[in-house]
Amino acid sequence: MYFTGIIIAISTFLVIGFFHPIVIKAEYYYGTRPWWIFLCVGLGCLVCALFIANAMLSAVVGVVGASSLWAIGELFSQKKRVEKGWFPMNPRRRDEYQPIDKNETLCPVHKGRSIYAIDDEDNTDTGRQDGK
Repeated sequence: MYFTGIIIAISTFLVIGFFHPIVIKAEYYYGTRPWWIFLCVGLGCLVCALFIANAMLSAVVGVVGASSLWAIGELFSQKKRVEKGWFPMNPRRRDEYQPIDKNETLCPVHKGRSIYAIDDEDNTDTGRQDGK
């Protein structure tokens, strides 16, 4: 039996779970300023993964690198979550946050409009009330 895939899957799950509180704490204490640290760590891990002969170790280091790069976007999204009131704001950095509209979404596809507001606009344009 080969356990490499299972070990990589469990490692990936643990790495992602490890980065979640790191992003929350980093944003709370430092704001979005440490994004470049995540960039350097991510690129460094990805480059290192290219030179590691052990497939399992290379995969795990690559996952750490990819998760670190993903954390950059999450760091900026975390700031929006704090501005929306979903997470606690650091009182020492209160002036760094901008008040945002409660209908604003974190999704860049909808250009800052809530998906619910978009649905409401579509329903009023067609004159239908049943949402179809």
